[in-house]
Amino acid sequence: MKRTLNRNLSIVLRLGTAAAIFYSIYYQVSDRIAHNLFRPFEYFTYFTIQTGLISATVLTIAGISAIRNAEDSHRVTLLRLWVISYEVVVGIFYNVLLRGTPGDVRDAGYDWPVLPNEILHTWAPIILVLEWVIAGGKPAYAWKKVWWVIVYPLCWLAFSILRGLYAPDHWWAYWFLNPGANGEGIPAMLQYILMIAGTMVAFGFGFTALRNWIGSRAR
Repeated sequence: MKRTLNRNLSIVLRLGTAAAIFYSIYYQVSDRIAHNLFRPFEYFTYFTIQTGLISATVLTIAGISAIRNAEDSHRVTLLRLWVISYEVVVGIFYNVLLRGTPGDVRDAGYDWPVLPNEILHTWAPIILVLEWVIAGGKPAYAWKKVWWVIVYPLCWLAFSILRGLYAPDHWWAYWFLNPGANGEGIPAMLQYILMIAGTMVAFGFGFTALRNWIGSRAR
């Protein structure tokens, strides 16, 4: 009974969170277009937006899979681990480093819609953690698979740095990646990169250990 209830709650959280993320991105894009401020090659470069689209897609797949199957497959569980690690890092770095920082000077007088912003940076990460706990059971993948969690973030970091250094507009998605903006040059940038990658890996192993512990307790 409890297992069925948890499974049903997981389905609701997965599909509901996916819908909320998709809607938040749609709302932001449409609002930016309405104010003639939408710059797609910048907007879709943000880690938050890319991970939001990835997470919403994975959650949709996981929600449909949960409706059809009593247990998540190896692949679905691993995908969920990756996106929950991405989302938690988004939530931490936004609320610690980016919340309240001045916006782009080209957006003077414009305020980002509050609710979509909070969903993407705060509520989605929290709900994904809760859903991971509620789902229960041991994850059906080897510990070494956790290291794959950093592949996409490292690719994103490489792209963002190359874009900032060599694109004509020299635009940076986040100030802490810009060696010319943090006052300490490349060493400070590398420090932030190591922090992001290290935090992602730590959460990947941490969430795996948490699910193992929950699964052991349930048995």
